[in-house]
Amino acid sequence: MAMDQPDDLHPATLLVHGGTRRSQFEETSEAIFLTSGFVYDSADAAEAAFANDGSRFVYSRFRNPTVAMFEDRLAQYEGYPRCFATASGMAAVHAAVIGLLKAGDRLVASRALFGSCLYIVSDLARRFGIESVIIDGTKPEEWEKALSVPTNLVFLETPSNPCLEVVDLDHVVPLAHKAGARVVVDNVFATPVLQKPRRYGVDVVVYSATKHIDGQGRCLGGAILCDDEVAGLLAPYLRHTGPAMSPFNAWTLLKGLETLELRVKAQSASALKVATFLESHPAVERVLYAGLDSHPQRALLKRQMSSGSNLICFHLKPHQGDAKAAAFATLNALRVIKISNNLGDSKSLATHPATTTHQRLTVEEKATLGIGPGTIRLSVGLEDADDLIADLKRGLDTLV
Repeated sequence: MAMDQPDDLHPATLLVHGGTRRSQFEETSEAIFLTSGFVYDSADAAEAAFANDGSRFVYSRFRNPTVAMFEDRLAQYEGYPRCFATASGMAAVHAAVIGLLKAGDRLVASRALFGSCLYIVSDLARRFGIESVIIDGTKPEEWEKALSVPTNLVFLETPSNPCLEVVDLDHVVPLAHKAGARVVVDNVFATPVLQKPRRYGVDVVVYSATKHIDGQGRCLGGAILCDDEVAGLLAPYLRHTGPAMSPFNAWTLLKGLETLELRVKAQSASALKVATFLESHPAVERVLYAGLDSHPQRALLKRQMSSGSNLICFHLKPHQGDAKAAAFATLNALRVIKISNNLGDSKSLATHPATTTHQRLTVEEKATLGIGPGTIRLSVGLEDADDLIADLKRGLDTLV
């Protein structure tokens, strides 16, 4: 049973109550419907269920009550009419790109993408006969040139993984729409708390819910947010290809949504302190953080995001001529911050992108994206910022 709620609730309230359905037992915490299928009172009811508008649950690959609660809650918070939950963030990206394109279509993407996203928009898209144009998303003139001819889809991350490049949505979205393209934005680094792509006319937003939405390293999940027209195109693709979210994962992610704003805002405040420390340390060559005035796109960031987020990218000076050794020494000295390729967790996590998340790129491709042997990506968690600073200092001090 879907619950009635006022139409004027604030976003923080929607994260707690949005989309709630209660069973006949009137439970407080949302129920987990661990079922693959559903039963009918009669063959006539089964026939009607498959013929109607989808409001009846018939099979959990199509829709499930717990998954529907997660979808509805995130859609209400984000401000889009529809949300599709997927098994992982990459399932969401794959469906949002390949599910909206066909052979002969044209795709334009920013080059600063997570490695798996880059694979989808370049290698996989081209394999299916889709023209794929990869550009430097920080340069307005490259967008203008790429979108001067008819295009079907634009895909971008902002800020990007791992070097926090930012794309000007105010500039790109109108260009894309004029070229006939839908715009798909990976909003993972900004989170739905700090950046609202729909305000800029973005057609589709994708998330790895594994990151901040879960926020505690427990499960995988993804989400696609869109309007009803795009939903009509994506629904058959998702129904028949089967990237369905587990009901248990949906329940876990519902619990994550309840504390999303609290966690992201606290993490962002700590990240600013940590980034400020890193910028002052003599072993650090450069710090990229959305909340620092030193970020090369700071003016755009202040306009597009409400806070700096919890992601920091910093580059170490070579130690005895070896930047990779400097990065490894820093990572290996950590005792509180954990080495992991995940992000958005309540625990602080650090990774070396050149040898993990972006390992398969060539040296030249990494350099183009700003990833060097001394680059470290830090996801700040919920620990005391002073403890994180002391942990980083332990390794950094050995380099000077």
